[in-house]
Amino acid sequence: MPLVFVATPLGNLRDVTLRGLDVLRDAELIVAEDTRVARKLLRALDLPAREIWSYREQNAQRATAGILERAREALVAVTTDAGMPGISDPGSELIAAARAQGVAVEVLPGGTAATGVAVLSGFPLRRFTFEGFPPRTGAARRERFKRSLQPDTTTIWYESPQRVRATLADLAEVAPNARVFLVREYTKVHEEQLTGTPQDVAAQLTEPVRGEVAFAIAPHEALAAPPRRAATSEAIDALLEDGHRVGEVAKLLAARGFGERQQLYARVTERKARRKTSIKKR
Repeated sequence: MPLVFVATPLGNLRDVTLRGLDVLRDAELIVAEDTRVARKLLRALDLPAREIWSYREQNAQRATAGILERAREALVAVTTDAGMPGISDPGSELIAAARAQGVAVEVLPGGTAATGVAVLSGFPLRRFTFEGFPPRTGAARRERFKRSLQPDTTTIWYESPQRVRATLADLAEVAPNARVFLVREYTKVHEEQLTGTPQDVAAQLTEPVRGEVAFAIAPHEALAAPPRRAATSEAIDALLEDGHRVGEVAKLLAARGFGERQQLYARVTERKARRKTSIKKR
C-alpha cells in the first residue's frame, strides 16, 4: 500500500480536495504533526475517527520505522497541521526513507501558503524561491536577506507573529526600498493583506500581531553602496541637533540605508562625543 501525503486546509475547510477526503476516509492510519489538530480536522470534516500517530521533528527518527512498517500492509495518510506536509514541516526525510525501503509514496496536489502568497503578491514569478523561516537573531537575518535578495527572483518567507516586526526592521536595514507583500491569516476569516516597503508594512500591522504570517519580497537589485562617510556624518549631526538620542539616530539611519544599526550606534556615539569636545573648545 502507498504512503500518501495529503495537504490539509490552511484555514478554510472547503479548501480540502476531494481526493484528500477519500484518503483520509479510507486510511487505516493517519500520521500527523499534532494528533490533537488531526482529530479536530476529522471531526470538522465529518470523517470517522482513525488511529493517529504523531510525526514531528522531535520524534521523526524514532517514528519512521513504525510508519513504514504499517504502510507495507495498509493505507497510511501523512498530514500536517496546515498545508502540505514536507513544506516547513517534517516529511522529506520520511519520503527518502520510504523510497530507500521500497515503500510506494504518493503526494496529492494541494495548497500551501508559500505558493498562494507568491501568486497573490503580483510580483514576477518567472523565478522565485521559498526561503522558509528567517533565522531567529537579527545579525543572522540580515545576512540571510543579503544572500537571498536577487534582481530576478521573488523570495517567499514565513515568520511568526512574535518576530515579524523585528524581521521587517532587519529587512529595512538591508533593503529599505524593497517591495514587500505580507499576508496574515491567509485563507481565514480575518485575512489581512499589506504591501509597501518594509517600514510601510510594519507601520500597517496591528498590535499585537496575531496568526500565521507569510510574505513575499519582489525581485530586488543588489544592495547599493553605503552612503559616503561625510554624508553619514552630516545625517548624524542633523538628527542629533533635532534632539534625537543615540539609539534613535542609529535606528533611523539604518532604515535609510546608511548601514547596520550596531555599527551606526558606535559611529553616532563617537560623533556625539566629538561634537561635545568641539563645543567645549569654543
